[in-house]
Amino acid sequence: MIRSLLIANRGEIACRVIRTAREMGIRTIAVYSDADARALHVRQADEAVHIGPSAAAESYLRGETIIEAALATGAEAIHPGYGFLSENAEFAEAVMAAGLIWVGPRPASIRAMGLKDAAKKLMQDAGVPVTPGYMGDDQSPERLLTEAEAIGWPVLIKAVAGGGGKGMRKVDAADQFLDMLESCQREAKASFGNAEVLLERWITSPRHIEVQVFGDTHGSVVHLFERDCSLQRRHQKVIEEAPAPGMNSATREAICAAAVRAAKAVDYVGAGTIEFIADAREGLSAERIFFMEMNTRLQVEHPVTEEITGVDLVEWQLRVASGEALPKRQEELSIKGWAMEARLYAEDPATGFLPSTGRLDRLHFPSGVRIETGVEEGDAISPFYDPMIAKLVASAEDRETARRVLSEACGETSCAPVKTNAWFLKRLLETEQFAIGKVETGFIADHEETLTTRSAPSERSLSEALDRLLRLASHGDPRVTGLAAFRLNSRRQPRQVLNVDGHPTEFTYTPTLPGQDARQGFRDLPQSDAQLLSLDGDSFVIDWPRAEGTSGASVADGAIVSPMPGKVIAVDVAEGEIVSKGQRLLVLEAMKMEHSLTAPFTGTVAELKVAEGQQVQVEALLARVEKGA
Repeated sequence: MIRSLLIANRGEIACRVIRTAREMGIRTIAVYSDADARALHVRQADEAVHIGPSAAAESYLRGETIIEAALATGAEAIHPGYGFLSENAEFAEAVMAAGLIWVGPRPASIRAMGLKDAAKKLMQDAGVPVTPGYMGDDQSPERLLTEAEAIGWPVLIKAVAGGGGKGMRKVDAADQFLDMLESCQREAKASFGNAEVLLERWITSPRHIEVQVFGDTHGSVVHLFERDCSLQRRHQKVIEEAPAPGMNSATREAICAAAVRAAKAVDYVGAGTIEFIADAREGLSAERIFFMEMNTRLQVEHPVTEEITGVDLVEWQLRVASGEALPKRQEELSIKGWAMEARLYAEDPATGFLPSTGRLDRLHFPSGVRIETGVEEGDAISPFYDPMIAKLVASAEDRETARRVLSEACGETSCAPVKTNAWFLKRLLETEQFAIGKVETGFIADHEETLTTRSAPSERSLSEALDRLLRLASHGDPRVTGLAAFRLNSRRQPRQVLNVDGHPTEFTYTPTLPGQDARQGFRDLPQSDAQLLSLDGDSFVIDWPRAEGTSGASVADGAIVSPMPGKVIAVDVAEGEIVSKGQRLLVLEAMKMEHSLTAPFTGTVAELKVAEGQQVQVEALLARVEKGA
């Protein structure tokens, strides 16, 4: 058995691996960048090694530095987690060449499944059904457009080396194709170093069904049943569950058998996932389920499989990497109960899911659910990495109970001042379509306006917030006395103004009567003259309006400002250029996502403050458009 393990990753997956390794008596070594010097995974590991600056390209993606750290600390093995170098065959080879154990599949298997076009051809030969499309070598825009028209609109452009929703675009018509292709290729090149794409027929009623497979070095391969990951936004999974709703035994047997054939076709060792797309117009049927790709690593959503099978997949990974046989045979594996997972992200659904960064002054998770996280209250969310804060996992005897438990857990989650999608997750879980298990992959996009319209605090909540702020002032709290003194004599005025998340909000004040029950969702924020109101998974910072007002540019005067820290990856205009309303001006990349910034009205680019490749901070002025041509 492995005795010491270096985890070549960060965040919640590093903490997850450390937990199982510790239970197995394995010494753990963490690696960290400048941004992660005080991160939770660093604090939990037995030892930690600094590997470089904050940018992933200079730290977590530097394989040679990670291998040096493993050798210097006496590690016997490297676990890559997911993302970063987990599906990099060259890194796996370098790990083994250094005399270390690679906790993952053979490099040849990674390569075989790493390019989606080659993988699809391999699956066809193995008798696994694949989605119709184009996988040719001719990558010219003209040829790709011709092939897309032959397939029929809409089509899906997919990076051949992609994963995690990167390098994927749905195109509805020919006039959109070349712009979408350029964006897809640029993202693929930046994320995977490979701009090649394939085309697939767009399934009009798609569900995302995937099968967990596991192989050992003795030739055995098993499946651990399926997961449904159909609730997605921009091809990124949001809520996952196991088993899949509406899955009958015959269809389950067929797709799980196909997944095992797929794994055996590449001599697979370790944890892997075979992803399928199902045409669910008439329910789930093996004849309408097609292979999409294989992820040659542990998946983010692996906890739901663990919950329904009672298997610790990380333990299996470590045992198989040590040369042991699989702990269970296929006939010993079965489904028990239901599990659901929600991904809690540092983002604001009400502003187009813009990432939110900063210190977690308040972070509260509910009891009664499994929490997988890489942060604690007081830690910070960095702009350099994926914005996931945690995964909330509910398990129960049946689907409805699991759904209800997870919804309640999302509603009880509290975070500030960093924004999260907890309220959005709760709203998703409570939709009728999800409740009856009829959600398709386009559900969020089709209902985004309804799902992302934020509910404002009630006037009663604002009145209670004012009472709490005045009470602090009357007790001489130095944080608020100077700010609130002018209000103490005007408390009986019916119209009042408080800042809600920085925006002045007027309301009718009704004082809390003696003995009247107050809401339980208030909390003082440390080092602040504010109250935090947590309500149904949403959090509002409420404080006094600032007489000094605000400064800076606004969209109304044509200012294009950065909504977050990030890197300018494309500039599409020049100073003096005439632009139309909605025209893309530049593209900002932050927290692994692209964000297009567009002209607020027709006019002329009067100022252009940035160039491609430049790093910018939040609210930095990027450009300014003047009205009129």
